[in-house]
Amino acid sequence: MKSSRRSFIKKTAVASSGIIAAPTIVSSSVFGANDRINAAVLGIHGRGKSHIQSLMELDNVRVATLCDPDMNLLTAQQKTFKEKYGSNVKLEQDLRRVYDDKDIDVVTIATPNHWHALAMIWACQAGKDVYVEKPGSHNIREGRKMIEAAEKYDRIVQHGVQLRSSPAVNEAIGLLRDGYIGRVYMARGLVFRWRESIGDAGTSPVPEGIDYDLWTGPAEKRPFTRNLVHYNWHWNWPYGNGDVGNQGIHETDLCMWGLDVGLPTKITSMGGKYLWDDAKETPETLTSTYNYPEENKIIQFEVRPWCTNTEEGVTVGNIFYGEKGILVVDGYDKYKTYMGQDRTPGQSGDDGGEAATGMERGAGGTTGHFANFIEAVRKHDKSILNGPVETAHLASGLAHLGNIAYRTGRVLEFDPKTENFVNDPEADKYLTRDYREGFEVPENV
Repeated sequence: MKSSRRSFIKKTAVASSGIIAAPTIVSSSVFGANDRINAAVLGIHGRGKSHIQSLMELDNVRVATLCDPDMNLLTAQQKTFKEKYGSNVKLEQDLRRVYDDKDIDVVTIATPNHWHALAMIWACQAGKDVYVEKPGSHNIREGRKMIEAAEKYDRIVQHGVQLRSSPAVNEAIGLLRDGYIGRVYMARGLVFRWRESIGDAGTSPVPEGIDYDLWTGPAEKRPFTRNLVHYNWHWNWPYGNGDVGNQGIHETDLCMWGLDVGLPTKITSMGGKYLWDDAKETPETLTSTYNYPEENKIIQFEVRPWCTNTEEGVTVGNIFYGEKGILVVDGYDKYKTYMGQDRTPGQSGDDGGEAATGMERGAGGTTGHFANFIEAVRKHDKSILNGPVETAHLASGLAHLGNIAYRTGRVLEFDPKTENFVNDPEADKYLTRDYREGFEVPENV
């Protein structure tokens, strides 16, 4: 295994019998249509519940193990699982035990953001295929290492940007590519979500049943507070990435996909906390601009947390601007177009089945995205993935660049080829992080 994991095992195995040795790499497998795939869900407080439901709806797929540092959540979810599906499910607090289980074929990662990349890399090293929630990475360097790990260990890795499995959104992208609204020069991403004050709970003893050291994993270990566990870590820099790196990853991904661009060369961002004096560290309101001078294209991205207007009827979605009109994507599964200065309604689509295209709901959404992942796992064919690991790096990377511009407080120049800032050591420090011993994202995966 990798040196950081070897050193972790070597230094801690004697001290604690609870430490799990690094899992062995198993060979790639191709499943037949009738072969059952055993899945483990890592992180079950939020999106993990959707993972369980979607996996259990698929043929010949079984959720065999639930994993979370909070045993209280695990035991409650085990009871719910038994009542709903009539079968038992294994429980683990330590994800390394899951990776050591050769009966597990795939893992789905719905942990806090700071765990995503390392959990995915360890899974690849253990021979597991992976579905990882957005954002794929907590920083830009991690995203690159995720790509390298998926390639090196030949694993199927799907990123949780389920709008890529929507027939309507795919049709919309096709219209952009075909020039339906003319040359597309700008994309705007919108994240207008209702986000209340989280107050300030202060510090407190770690509740019984929570392995807080394991919850912290690669990140800075702060005193325990209910302002982190289990949701509001989103708004603290060591663990989350604000709403541009939360809900916003769907929209950053679509901005880049629709414009057909990678990472930008010039970034500026401005915002702050204007509503509440609470424990959040990330900005409540954030406006970022990403410029692509060579392509003559631009991305605008805006996060708002409270009372607001809509834009073209959308609060969460994307607007694309072309020479002939605009194309509006509302949420995950519908779009409209408006042509010319008089805004004549053009083609539209909706996965609900009643739109002009006649598409049926189901192919998009979380379950459809999981179905695409499981199909790729069975065929061991990453080429059919709708949200391949590269989207985890790029969509997350765009959000990270906006956050870095906000934190440095200036316009940044970025080199997408080297994935470093241009002559800016201060900004470069945000490309990675200091990892706790034993939980390092390795330089050589």
